[in-house]
Amino acid sequence: MRRRQKAYGPWEAIDPVTGDTVDDKKNYTTKAIIFQTLPEDILLQVAKHRDVKDVWESIQVRYLGANRVQKARLQTLRSELEILKMKENETINEFPGTISAVMAKFKSLGARLEEEVIVRKFLNSMPNKYLPIVAPIEQYSDLEVMSFEEVVGRLKAYEERLTSHDEKDETQGQLLLTNGEHEDRNYGRGRGRGRGFGRGERGRGRGSGRGDKSGFRFYECGAFGHFANELIKWKDKEK
Repeated sequence: MRRRQKAYGPWEAIDPVTGDTVDDKKNYTTKAIIFQTLPEDILLQVAKHRDVKDVWESIQVRYLGANRVQKARLQTLRSELEILKMKENETINEFPGTISAVMAKFKSLGARLEEEVIVRKFLNSMPNKYLPIVAPIEQYSDLEVMSFEEVVGRLKAYEERLTSHDEKDETQGQLLLTNGEHEDRNYGRGRGRGRGFGRGERGRGRGSGRGDKSGFRFYECGAFGHFANELIKWKDKEK
């Protein structure tokens, strides 16, 4: 509202130079601009004032509060900022918005938070997974001159690196699981080590009884289709 007045209306009607008088035209013009920005319930409360200066002071008391109320609100905001912590499921894009909202509240009450205070608060609010990047920033960077946007950018880059690393691990884990399941299925179909089979290798067929020997290979001769107790026949045939 103050910016609108300075841009379009005679601000001196609200804050006149000491000793100057405000003519009616400026007074009513400025009141009209203010009334256009007010909701109906507030408009009905301040419309009773004749001078725009009284209208302005009435709005300030309502929204900003008297001195004592304003100090109480600032103390509440400081407590709110002190306990503020980033949640585990929050991202670096989301949490700075929460801090910026508190900063805006301070500004609306006529106070200002130093950049260094905001930077330190932001770093202290990070979850444990960000400690590998927070510690170097605190040790090797000059926090007195570092901007809030810069520290957010550094942590954002680190978060993207973490996300990329986690996605690679998840993909590799899925590949290993898929390969393991595939091997287990093949092993279940070709299992051929049983009683009386001797030192034969795993078979490739689906049969596991003595009736079907096509899926079993005896490792000494490398041939399929016979068991260990038939080895003597193979040796006799060789002779």
